[in-house]
Amino acid sequence: MVKQPIFLTPQFQERIWGGTKLRTEFGYQIESDLTGECWAVSAHPNGQSVVNQGPYEGKTLGELWEGHRELFGDMEGDVFPLLTKILDANNDLSIQVHPNDEYANKHENGELGKTECWYVIDCEDDAEIIYGHTAQTKEQFVSMIEEGKWDQLMSRVKVKPGDFFYVPSGTIHALCSGVLILETQQSSDTTYRVYDYDRVDQNGNKRELHIQKSIEVSTIPHEEITVKPSIEQIPGATITTFVKEHYFSVYKWDIQDSAAFHQDKPFLICSVLNGTAEIVTEEGSFSIKKGSHFILPAGLGDFEVKGNLELIVSHP
Repeated sequence: MVKQPIFLTPQFQERIWGGTKLRTEFGYQIESDLTGECWAVSAHPNGQSVVNQGPYEGKTLGELWEGHRELFGDMEGDVFPLLTKILDANNDLSIQVHPNDEYANKHENGELGKTECWYVIDCEDDAEIIYGHTAQTKEQFVSMIEEGKWDQLMSRVKVKPGDFFYVPSGTIHALCSGVLILETQQSSDTTYRVYDYDRVDQNGNKRELHIQKSIEVSTIPHEEITVKPSIEQIPGATITTFVKEHYFSVYKWDIQDSAAFHQDKPFLICSVLNGTAEIVTEEGSFSIKKGSHFILPAGLGDFEVKGNLELIVSHP
């Protein structure tokens, strides 16, 4: 049994709304000044993370899931269940909605649905997101779309660093410009665009919209979900629990100097937002820093984090 972190190299995705913060804030080597997404922990075929050190160096996360299920507590399932991203919204994202598992399985070649959540790493003053809509019936929803009443239909929410939003499938949503988030989601790449501000790409083409599918999968009326974080103090650390639900549990660990933990989950996904530290396990000491992404596998047992660190931690 491996008793050390599994460190992963992210994949990067160019987007019409992307920017350069993944380079300037996290030091990633990105080539494009329109880099919107860091797929940090991903086994999705559209962008797989690769192990960059240790006994599984060079393998994709998907290969580990297929061939070394013991690392993940022998969890069942054809696909690795979660996907962790960092998103740099240098411009407004399209207004969009995601299907649930049943709809995606039927209409998207067996793909998972997409429930997700966002931790706001940083944002500009007065930054906002679109979260939900005002329509009370499907007829009203369709009518406002057909008439282009986007400002009346969409609900805008001001955001600040440290905010957390839970975005179930069926929720109309969009990041707006000037927001940098860490996203924990089901391992799916299915997005239905409702509206894209009539933008065109470098070839002068508008991106595809998915109006009918969006109407079919949207939750109407919008169901407001308020996240109520719980905070636990342990020696050397503050643990904030943001959400524990069907698909994932998500936490923030704030480490001060040194804290001891016991890994008893199928696996933990960890993303370092700030700071430097060492993780000490039975097999040695491993350096981590801002921008590190790794998995703590099943059976790791006791470990210690030494340093000052902020990280987002999740598990299925």
